[in-house]
Amino acid sequence: MIPVGDHVNLPAGTKVTITHRLGGNFTVTSDYGMFRIQGKDADAIGEPIPAEVPQEEESTPENHDGSVDEEALWSALKKVFDPEIPVNIVDLGLIYSLQTTPLETGGNHVLVHMTLTAPGCGMGPVIAEDAKNQLLAVNGIKDATVDIVWDPPWNQDMISEEGKMQLGLI
Repeated sequence: MIPVGDHVNLPAGTKVTITHRLGGNFTVTSDYGMFRIQGKDADAIGEPIPAEVPQEEESTPENHDGSVDEEALWSALKKVFDPEIPVNIVDLGLIYSLQTTPLETGGNHVLVHMTLTAPGCGMGPVIAEDAKNQLLAVNGIKDATVDIVWDPPWNQDMISEEGKMQLGLI
């Protein structure tokens, strides 16, 4: 449920209107409120699973070894959206840092510090989990941590020019 982040089961047959199809997930509205439906559950609303949804076969042990293309990590994060805002978390300016470290057992760990547009947003853990899953689908990544931080506080000046254009701010 948006914006509180509670897991809710909508009754079968509930009429929903899809408002966003972004990052492999769906934002829908119904008489019960606004909800995010994971792409893997697209069949529940009669939709095909979106191509952006990381597939199990993408995350094989062979994919975890080797070097990491930092551009691929940023591209993966651009597949993650706040369900209320039709701009990815990178262009919203929510990603403060991204750091990779080689693991002794092979592969790499990626650590991301991100924030949210509002401290009271209950969707934070859901967005962070989406980011983690997208990062784990990148070749060379064996483990990922996405921490939500509040310093510095987010403000609209952190939105990229592309994000501002998408939001009609410029």
